[in-house]
Amino acid sequence: MSIPSPTGEDTYFEVAAIHLARPSRDHLLFVSGMSDSDKTPIKGASDVRDQISEFLGLPTSEAAERLSGLESEKALAILRSITASQAREILAAMTDRSRQALLAASTAENRRQWAEQDHYPEGTVGRLMEAPIGVFRPEDTIGQTIETLRGLVTQAFITYGFVTDESGKLVGVITMRDLLFSAHDVKLRDVMLTKPFSLQADAVLVDAMKAVLNRHYPVYPVCDEAGKLLGLLRGQEMFEAQAIELSAQAGSMVGVEKEERVTTPWFRSLKFRHPWLQLNLLTAFVAAFVVGIFENTIEQIVVLAVFLPVLAGQSGNTGCQALAVTLRGMTLGEIKPGKEKLLVLKEGFLGLLNGSLVGITAGLGMFVYATMQKNPDAIKLGFVVFLAMIGACIISGICGALIPQILKKLGADPATASSIFLTTFTDVASMGAFLGLATIMIL
Repeated sequence: MSIPSPTGEDTYFEVAAIHLARPSRDHLLFVSGMSDSDKTPIKGASDVRDQISEFLGLPTSEAAERLSGLESEKALAILRSITASQAREILAAMTDRSRQALLAASTAENRRQWAEQDHYPEGTVGRLMEAPIGVFRPEDTIGQTIETLRGLVTQAFITYGFVTDESGKLVGVITMRDLLFSAHDVKLRDVMLTKPFSLQADAVLVDAMKAVLNRHYPVYPVCDEAGKLLGLLRGQEMFEAQAIELSAQAGSMVGVEKEERVTTPWFRSLKFRHPWLQLNLLTAFVAAFVVGIFENTIEQIVVLAVFLPVLAGQSGNTGCQALAVTLRGMTLGEIKPGKEKLLVLKEGFLGLLNGSLVGITAGLGMFVYATMQKNPDAIKLGFVVFLAMIGACIISGICGALIPQILKKLGADPATASSIFLTTFTDVASMGAFLGLATIMIL
C-alpha cells in the first residue's frame, strides 16, 4: 500500500479532503490543536500535522516502522486520520509488541474498525469483533509474556492471552492463573490450553449464542475457516446486540420497525408506523364484515353482543401466547426443519385444553347473565359460548404457530406485523364461531 503524498503548499485540510473519506473527530481535534474536554491546545499537535503530511506518501512497511517510533497518542491520531483498511495494513506490518501497544491504547470502537470486519454482513460475529490484544507465540516464555502484559493491562482490559503460530493460526489460550503459578522460564506451549474454543467470523449471532450457551467466557477468539485468529468478541457485546434484536420483536409484531428509537423524528416514526395501521384497519373491516353477516342474529339475541369482546379477547390472548413461543423458538433455532407440524399440532392441542377450561367459566357466565335477563335460551347460550370458546382457542393457537412460519417462507421478517394478521384471524374465528353456532342452535 502506498498513500499519495501532497504536493506544493497544500494545507493539511486540503490533503484530508483529497485522501480521507471520513475524518474522525480525534483527527479534527488534533488538526485544530485543541483538546475535546477544555478546548486547550494539545501538546505536539503541530508535530502531528507535520508527521501526517510526511506519513501519507510512505510505503506500508516504512509507515509501520515510523509509526512504531512515535508516542501512542500521536500514532493513534495518524491511524484515525486514514481509512480503516489502510490502518489495518499498517498495523499488520508492525511488530506484535508495537501493534498490541497501540491497540491497547485505542478505544474499543477503534479496535472494531481496525478488525477485518468490513465484508461481514450485519448480525454476524465478524461485525462485532475487535482487533486482538494479548497475542503471543508458543516459544514465548512466561516471563516475557508477563512483561508484555504489564504494559498492556494498564490501558486495556485483558482476560486471556491467545497463542498463535507463525501463520496466525490460533493454537492455544493462556489464563492468568497459568501466568501466576508457572515458572518464568517455562514456554507458553508447555502450559497453554490447546484446541481452544473459538467462534467463526461469518457465524450469525444467534448461532454463536447457541454455541456458547454452556461456555460462559468473558471473551471469545474469532477465527476464519482455517483457524487464523481474526479478532476477539466480548460476551457482553454479543448478548447486548442480541438483546436489542429480541427487544425489537415486540415492536415489530405491531408494525414498529427495529430502526425506530425514542429519539427518532416524528415524521420518520409516522412513515414507519402508518402503513401498518392502514393494514390493521383493512383487517378490522374483515372482522366487521363477519359480524355484519350475522346482524339479524344479534338483533334477535341482543345478549350475544355483550360476549363478543370476551371471546375476541380470550382467543386473541391464546394466539399471542402461541406466537410468542414460536418467535422465541425461531430466534433461538429451536424449531428444526420438519418439526414445524409438531409445533402447530401442539399449539392446537393446547388451544383445545385451554379453550375447554375457559369455555366452562365463560359458558357459566353467559348462563347467569342470560338468566338475569330472563332469556328462555340461557342454557343453550351457555353451551354456545362453551363450544365457540373451544373452537376459537384452537384456531388461535394454530394461527399463532403458523403465521410467523408462513412469513419466513415468504421471505419476510417472521416478527413483522405478526400480531396484526393474528388479530384478524382470531377475531374472525371467535366471532364467526360464536354467532354461527348461535344462529344454528337457537334461531
